[in-house]
Amino acid sequence: MKGDKIILGITHGDINGISYEVIMKSLADNRIFDICIPVVYGSPKVAAYHRKALNLENFSFNTIRTVEEAQARKANIINCIDDAARVELGKSTAFAGESSLQALEAAVQDLSDGKLDALVTAPLTKSNVKTDQFNFTGHTEYLENQFKCDGILMLMVNELMRIGVVTSHIPLAKVPEYITRDTLLNKLKILNKSLLADFVIRKPRIAVLGLNPHAGEKGLLGDEEEKEIIPAILQAQEENMMVFGPYPADGFFGAGTYKQFDAVLAMYHDQGLVPFKALTTEGGVNYTAGLPIVRTSPAHGSAYEIAGKNEASPDSFRMAIYMACDIYQNRQRYKEMSANPLKSVDVSDT
Repeated sequence: MKGDKIILGITHGDINGISYEVIMKSLADNRIFDICIPVVYGSPKVAAYHRKALNLENFSFNTIRTVEEAQARKANIINCIDDAARVELGKSTAFAGESSLQALEAAVQDLSDGKLDALVTAPLTKSNVKTDQFNFTGHTEYLENQFKCDGILMLMVNELMRIGVVTSHIPLAKVPEYITRDTLLNKLKILNKSLLADFVIRKPRIAVLGLNPHAGEKGLLGDEEEKEIIPAILQAQEENMMVFGPYPADGFFGAGTYKQFDAVLAMYHDQGLVPFKALTTEGGVNYTAGLPIVRTSPAHGSAYEIAGKNEASPDSFRMAIYMACDIYQNRQRYKEMSANPLKSVDVSDT
């Protein structure tokens, strides 16, 4: 931190999509400077192109060479890519993928070196960023590898719910292979700890969804619930976690049961993200729980179809900025509170 301000890194994502639009529209809100010093990892030249295309006359970046040069109450930007950058709005290009990766690598290096407090990643395009050097299906898997985690959890957060997914970016046909007792228990531990430390929920209640229709109907429609999911729930309960389920996904969301819980653990990507996006019109944040650092992202993609048209809403990106700052501060408080816990006393001897 610099003073009482969080140093927030922002990667520029796909230069041919809406990333610069939502970044600039978010940072145009001066209230953000009250809580953080934003540092965009990208390209001043590309930023100028988008600003002109969007006719954003009342916004400008402060170009710096290193994080140490970042100034408070300004939108700072570090050049991470070739000056010969070419923007092709609405198109997936190899250069767009390369520049996405260059900005991400530079930001993660500064994050690892302790120069940044938190990171917000603008959307990249998975198809053009994937190379022999970047053999990951997205930010989440890349960050898990870079920070050598034992496990992470993709957690979608908005004003209505928090939904984690056991499996994220894998083919649907392979999902059952990952639904094991040990995997589920690990995800529940990550989710429970995140709710405690990152979201300051004292006694979090977690709902677990079933994998099969009607949560398997006691083995009639699939046996993963009986063999893997229920044993994991029981084990989590024995470890003093307030975990309930498994619930059939359709009725769980249709009846509004999700409102009774602090978080939901879904079995696969679309089981969690379809209701998440259907039940809210704007906003929503993708948070990676389980990392030693704080990383958030907007709950949308590169949106090529509206790139350069000044139609993109900054709500989700702005929410990602505020959430990254909130979680960073919550973690600091949690560490302070749990650093010197009171010793337990055996009252039977008194």
